Amino acid sequence: MALREIRIDGDPILRKKSREITEITERIKVMLDDMIETMNEAEGVGLAAPQIGVLRRAVVIDVGQGPLKLINPEILEVEGEVVDVEGCLSVPGRSGTVSRPEKVKIRYLDEDGNEKELESEGLLARAICHEIDHLEGVLYTDKMIEEIIPEEDEEV
Repeated sequence: MALREIRIDGDPILRKKSREITEITERIKVMLDDMIETMNEAEGVGLAAPQIGVLRRAVVIDVGQGPLKLINPEILEVEGEVVDVEGCLSVPGRSGTVSRPEKVKIRYLDEDGNEKELESEGLLARAICHEIDHLEGVLYTDKMIEEIIPEEDEEV
């Protein structure tokens, strides 16, 4: 496994739509493992392939329940609405409030190519929506309701 460079807001790749993964190769599996290592090193809860410069539909998420590897994730159903604070590894030093669904149901492929569905709520639902947005070239700042300005002695 290897750490990958996280692309920062302003990098044009973050604004492009990612391509579907049609074959799960060893390279894709290594990329997913590298993404988890990179996300953990940066103390994030999610990372999408475009954030490491790869325009493919893959995300990794870990909200404390163990890492999830989602290939070609798509949202099937949403329910409710919650406004909460978000940040992003590609937008360091900033955070803001964003409205997201309270519950989300998705379909995706696991790294063995099995089609799965997942129902989530709370932080996991928020992280899934945030990372799927990355696959569409959308950053949370595009949906931000209000930016949170840290106090002088506070870190984001």
